[in-house]
Amino acid sequence: MGKKNVIVGQSGGPTAVINASLCGVIREGLEKSGHIETVYGMVHGIEGFLEGWYMDMGKELSSEDLERLRVTPAAYLGSCRYKLPEDLSSQVYPLLFSKFQELNIGYFFYIGGNDSMDTVSKLSRYGAQKGTDIRFVGIPKTIDNDLVLTDHTPGFGSAAKYVASTVREIVLDSSVYRQKSVTIIELMGRHTGWLTAASVVARKEKMDNPALIYLPERAFSLEQFAQDVERELKRRRCVVVCVSEGIADSEGTFLCEYGDQKLASCLGKEQAEFGVTHTEQAALDNFGHKMLTGCGKVLERFVRERFGVKVRSVELNVSQRCSGMLASMTDIDEAEKAGQAGVRFALEGETGIMVSFVRRRDGKPYGLDFVPVDVNQVCNQEKKVPISWIGENGNDIKEEYVDYVLPLIQGNSALPMKDGAPDYLYRKVKFYD
Repeated sequence: MGKKNVIVGQSGGPTAVINASLCGVIREGLEKSGHIETVYGMVHGIEGFLEGWYMDMGKELSSEDLERLRVTPAAYLGSCRYKLPEDLSSQVYPLLFSKFQELNIGYFFYIGGNDSMDTVSKLSRYGAQKGTDIRFVGIPKTIDNDLVLTDHTPGFGSAAKYVASTVREIVLDSSVYRQKSVTIIELMGRHTGWLTAASVVARKEKMDNPALIYLPERAFSLEQFAQDVERELKRRRCVVVCVSEGIADSEGTFLCEYGDQKLASCLGKEQAEFGVTHTEQAALDNFGHKMLTGCGKVLERFVRERFGVKVRSVELNVSQRCSGMLASMTDIDEAEKAGQAGVRFALEGETGIMVSFVRRRDGKPYGLDFVPVDVNQVCNQEKKVPISWIGENGNDIKEEYVDYVLPLIQGNSALPMKDGAPDYLYRKVKFYD
């Protein structure tokens, strides 16, 4: 194949450790100087690269910068949500490949989730059609932990650690007053509840808060929810409830889309008595996914009307994915190793693959092996939380999940600090080509 160049990009929602994977690709690429000349970074992923935005990572980043990059959250190169055309005869493909040729690209790495793996799939299939020798590799990333054919994904462990830690603090805060209260915590998770389930780790003992946990894997019923809350209010002064943003009823309607008319009906009230009628319709992103938020507010209003107790809702939102202060050291290490493994696989001739995590199950302490899997079998699929890990009533999480997640949230990152705050690495505008 001869000496070629690397290009790497980041796509989709960022995480606390996506830059650790980028660091892994850069370090491994620069170390393989016998095979790789230059490591380029796409600024704002495929979308930015199409406009000519890229940077020479070896020239711009020192070894000290790489150490800071490793523990810097968010996407250092900038991200995008750009969907390549399904039709491989689209003119965007020859345009991209001509740009690859101009830069003498031999190895393409894309760090991202499901939609990013779709990009790797399309590029590798187009490349195979044209007989190109470019090798295309996906490096997994998503706090949702919903990629198939891998035990877990980089970013999930740190987000789970953040959820467990923050929910524990909210539980403490909610317990300081004597009056009855309900606190509802809305967590990320469109169709899967891997992240919301991590709130179970916040419990210090059996029967502790959060008392109720609801995932999208089970249909949500407001009436059953009311019965659950009523039961818990008889047991304790304060009830903490954790819900995934994507919980939906048995008809598939997301709770965040419930309007006044639907809520009035569920509460047995007249529409006029309840308020002005409106219906919320979730907006769509570039990939056609509904952008879900607001189910916590719906439940807050429902509880207030139904029980007349003090109630508040808390939406953790982007903090779940951008908190470097609570990043898991295990997650950081695994994310970097995933990037390094991707480079090794590409140099060994692999293409059209994603780096997969295989958990060792031989009775030894927790450990991983990294293996290549066909990216075409990964993209456009979703890994759900096993129903057997969810309580029979759909409002709790079992020990099997706890055993699964605990190894992933271990260790704390040693962040570089300046003036009492993390000294993260920033990309400056001058890096635009």
